[in-house]
Amino acid sequence: MSDLRDSQLAQLAGPFSSPALVVVDVQRDFADPERLGAYGLTDTALATLDRTVTRIAELVDVARAAQVPVVWVELGSDPARPWRASNWLREGDYDAPMSPDEPCRVGTAGAEWYQMQPEERELRVVKHGYSGFLGTDLDTRLRAAGYDWLTVVGLTSECCVYATAQDAVQLDWPVVVPQDTTTAYDHHVNAAALFQLGLNVALLSEADEVAELWKKAAR
Repeated sequence: MSDLRDSQLAQLAGPFSSPALVVVDVQRDFADPERLGAYGLTDTALATLDRTVTRIAELVDVARAAQVPVVWVELGSDPARPWRASNWLREGDYDAPMSPDEPCRVGTAGAEWYQMQPEERELRVVKHGYSGFLGTDLDTRLRAAGYDWLTVVGLTSECCVYATAQDAVQLDWPVVVPQDTTTAYDHHVNAAALFQLGLNVALLSEADEVAELWKKAAR
């Protein structure tokens, strides 16, 4: 298995490699402890979340320094187009209007990025569900820019990170997920999500390993 992984990493760090970093949903409604009371996070989970957000911000800085493009995928819940299937699944009413408690409502403070910000030149994509690829032009824009493999980070591992990474690999993108740059609100849920990601979706790594791949590709 180590030989296979070495081969995979070597391909990603090849001389014509063109990586991109995809940051998913590190927004206040998902990352700011002041807005997470309804989720019932333990002190341990909050500490893990804080470390993860810090690690993501550090990797964003590393990507910029290495001239690896940073792509920002953010949830924009629009009351004018409620996600009816989600309403039905969570509340039992398909025809209900969007709840005022829906996370990342367009134009609210909860939709703002948390402890990091896109730069003006960086690609931003607003999604309305879990995956950054569903109903957006993300795939088209990534291919037009000439990228050939993706590192996916963000929140949360079992939901929007998983959905985005899964759609990416199904759209024929090689995907790397650093385990220290994503988490869930429960450590068992996160462990299960990482297992599933590693089983069928992505090459699991650590942020420092990805940074080394970027450096090798740049050389």
